[in-house]
Amino acid sequence: MIVVPLKEGENIERALKKFKRKYEKTGVIKELRSRQAFTKPSVNRREQVKKAIYIQKLQREEE
Repeated sequence: MIVVPLKEGENIERALKKFKRKYEKTGVIKELRSRQAFTKPSVNRREQVKKAIYIQKLQREEE
């Protein structure tokens, strides 16, 4: 359950923004989209490897 504490006189739009941000961080939408279609474990692993290679490449370029 997501709880958004409001201060006295706080704008409702700001509270909605906080709620949306917290909701995105939970990853519910991302999980729903991933469950819509089955992906083989080998494809998932391949994507993780590609992502790791990309991140390592970026880190090397920083150094």
